[in-house]
Amino acid sequence: MALPAAAPERQLKHTRCIDVQVFARGNGLWEVDAVITDVKTRDTEFRRAGEPIHDMLLRLVIDEQFNVLEAGSETRGMPYPGACDAHGDAYAKLVGLNLMRGFRYAVYERLGGIAGCTHLTELTQVLPTAVVQAFAGEVINTRGDAADAKQPFQLDRCHALRTDGPTVKLHYPRWYRPTSPEVLPPAVKRSLQTE
Repeated sequence: MALPAAAPERQLKHTRCIDVQVFARGNGLWEVDAVITDVKTRDTEFRRAGEPIHDMLLRLVIDEQFNVLEAGSETRGMPYPGACDAHGDAYAKLVGLNLMRGFRYAVYERLGGIAGCTHLTELTQVLPTAVVQAFAGEVINTRGDAADAKQPFQLDRCHALRTDGPTVKLHYPRWYRPTSPEVLPPAVKRSLQTE
């Protein structure tokens, strides 16, 4: 894979960190803590260099069917105190959504634009796949090896896990479905010939 070369003279100006942690409560419910921080390497009118200009926490309580049961946020670092943190309980509007059924679109309908905070709303977009990772192997059978199992959810959701590809053939042989060579693109034909 081609990665653009990093310029030797480049200078770090800004760091955005997104941290998502998923906790099992032990009662079939889970907590999702998502934090976004922005830090600049120079002083601004809002913060000194190295201090977070944004530090925001979004917490969801979800069940094992991906339903949001509780939601809220806390703005701990912001450029405009009294304004940035004045959205009240806007993120309670996430309650009732399902992380796997139209979540990203529904978030923007409920919290896009002036209805919410740009940073917190953007942060919600990483939650579905983060929760899937947390549930994988614990709540979700990712192997599909039980006699009555359905095809694992992750198959056919990315190029590496195509059901007609070499990764599925090797790691999920039960779910491998070869495609007729005449309908395959040339690059795929070549990769299958090298197996």
